[in-house]
Amino acid sequence: MPRVLSDTDVADFRDRLCEAAERLFAEKGPDAVTMRQLASELGVSPMTPYRYFKDKDDILAAVRTNGFTRFAEALEAARDGGKGANVGEAYVAFAFEHPDTYKLMFDLNQPNDDSYPELVAAGQRAHDNMSAWVKDRIAAGKMTGDPEKIGAMFWAATHGIVVLEMAGKLPKGAAQDLRNLLTVTLVKGLRPGA
Repeated sequence: MPRVLSDTDVADFRDRLCEAAERLFAEKGPDAVTMRQLASELGVSPMTPYRYFKDKDDILAAVRTNGFTRFAEALEAARDGGKGANVGEAYVAFAFEHPDTYKLMFDLNQPNDDSYPELVAAGQRAHDNMSAWVKDRIAAGKMTGDPEKIGAMFWAATHGIVVLEMAGKLPKGAAQDLRNLLTVTLVKGLRPGA
């Protein structure tokens, strides 16, 4: 008779499977990883992962959701610390402390996000943090403009800097320095009356 799993048992196994999947996806790329390999990594039968996830895309979506959630938490913690500049620092720090997670979050070859509402919500939470930081600056009279568009500008520029350093196109540590310069420059240009 199959063992009845508690909600905790299910959550624990899902977490373990996602950790193994994140590692294997980062090493080999999601397309090269099979459900059988994931099961083997955890020492379970090849069919066990299917008790917890529909398929490999479902696992990848869960890994990405976890990544975006942790990313958003890092940005929120920095913003709640009261120093807005820390949000940009937290962004770059997260990317380099969790490079495999970051790469999976933004991999261009992803299944349709719209099929995974939790992933969409986690990504939106991260996006909202970028706009919230801008709204804080606007409320303090340090910037003027559309907070959504400005937040997207900061996100796009910071992401580009991070990816360039990860790809070895910028020297080690350049992302944080360039992000500082980028922030000062954009904030100066977006000041009321600038």
